[in-house]
Amino acid sequence: MLARVTTFAIDGVEPRRIFVEVDIRPGLPAFTIVGLGDTAVRESRERVRAAIQNSDYEFPQRRITANLAPASLRKVGPGFDAALALGVLAASGQFDSERLADVAVYGELSLGGELRWAAGTLAVAEGARRHRVPTLVVPASQAREASLIEGIRVLGVSGLKAAVDAITGREIPPMPIPAAQGALRAPEPDLVDVRGQAIAIQAMEIAAAGGHNLLLEGPPGTGKTMLARRMPSILPPMGRAEAIEVTRVHSVAGLHRGGLISNRPFRAPHHTISAAGLVGGGNPPRPGEASLAHRGILFLDELSEFQRPAIEALRQPLEDGRVTIVRGQRALVFPTRFMLVAATNPCPCGYAGIADRCTCSEIDIKRYERRLSGPLLDRMDLLVNVIRPSEQEMRSAPITDSATVRDRIAEARERQRQRLQGTAASSNGELDAGLINSRVRLDDDAQAHLGSAYLAGQLSARGRHRIIRVAQTIADLGGRDCVSGPDLYKALTLRLQIGGAQSMAA
Repeated sequence: MLARVTTFAIDGVEPRRIFVEVDIRPGLPAFTIVGLGDTAVRESRERVRAAIQNSDYEFPQRRITANLAPASLRKVGPGFDAALALGVLAASGQFDSERLADVAVYGELSLGGELRWAAGTLAVAEGARRHRVPTLVVPASQAREASLIEGIRVLGVSGLKAAVDAITGREIPPMPIPAAQGALRAPEPDLVDVRGQAIAIQAMEIAAAGGHNLLLEGPPGTGKTMLARRMPSILPPMGRAEAIEVTRVHSVAGLHRGGLISNRPFRAPHHTISAAGLVGGGNPPRPGEASLAHRGILFLDELSEFQRPAIEALRQPLEDGRVTIVRGQRALVFPTRFMLVAATNPCPCGYAGIADRCTCSEIDIKRYERRLSGPLLDRMDLLVNVIRPSEQEMRSAPITDSATVRDRIAEARERQRQRLQGTAASSNGELDAGLINSRVRLDDDAQAHLGSAYLAGQLSARGRHRIIRVAQTIADLGGRDCVSGPDLYKALTLRLQIGGAQSMAA
């Protein structure tokens, strides 16, 4: 007898529909799983056998063949256990296989028959809606996560026996309460703690308003890390679509087991991280820190200490908003639409330019500067020199607080949203050349400033586009649609603050 159950595999962060076909025929007892499954899938034979027997069902003593179709797609992880077990029960006539026609099943089984957590449930729920499967059976602990996707009925069950009862209609579990996006922000470090640093705070506001990349350079102890860790407090809240994107990535990575993620991600990996850890990889490929920072901030402290291959691997993700990982003739795409915020010292000792404190030779400084390539620096929109606050600034009141800055940023983001309506971009930091030409207006004074800087060799072609994007954000913060000369001049000043030679290196 043949039975077919619908489930889903996770391909990168995308769900792919899988049909679990179970055929039972007379012959020597055997349980074979085909369809390009990994070790966890092959080991599911023993979990399924024990779960069926410990749930008071009969495991058929005949020849069982299970096929995971399509066979060309690699299947990874234990999330197919529940579908395999239900397929065996239906094919052996222990419940009506017709009941499985409009149901998708996802989850790992314990030996005792309990349905356990499996990574990627939110993506599976999206796949069920996309393929118009009306009902999804998942572990009870993940029902709230799956219910974030509207348009499907989610049945959260505790084990295999409860899954059969729910599918056959004998005992329907209550619908989970949908997880709402949190209205309150988690406590975060606030700009009210900062003294001085007016230029750095202004650069942070511009970066957050437009989604631009920011590099902070300065001696040790001047507040670079302190400023960077306060960036999340001024970012605008995520919309529901963005929150679901972020939650899906974290769910696939196995880092989230609750409801909707409401705060933008802030990832700060150690400088010893590998290229695979930063942009994704491994076997099977998993999202890296760049993808876990999607729609949020990737903070690289002590940028010059990171391995060269790791930070150079960020070039494509910074430009494209996604990274493609190719392993064994299989290409997986992970989203990487993040803001890069980095901090670095100007030299090995950190005190370059301070004659009585710097102990580095000219050769040491040049070698240290070469750790950051021109192409990478050219992808940074704002480069700010962070200096030590004066004694008077340390005693004075704070310049501003995060709530005030966040309100101004929210207004600027709303202007961008209206201007970019109908396009794939959501902020000025995502503008490509076509959108810059069609959606950004520069007055004559701004055109003159831009032309002079480009002719002087201070900007690459990429840098020219980035200056326009930053200038448009400055105009948005000022409530202006057209980029003026002062807007563009300020953008140039903030980009070229750290050594013109570095900015021209691309």
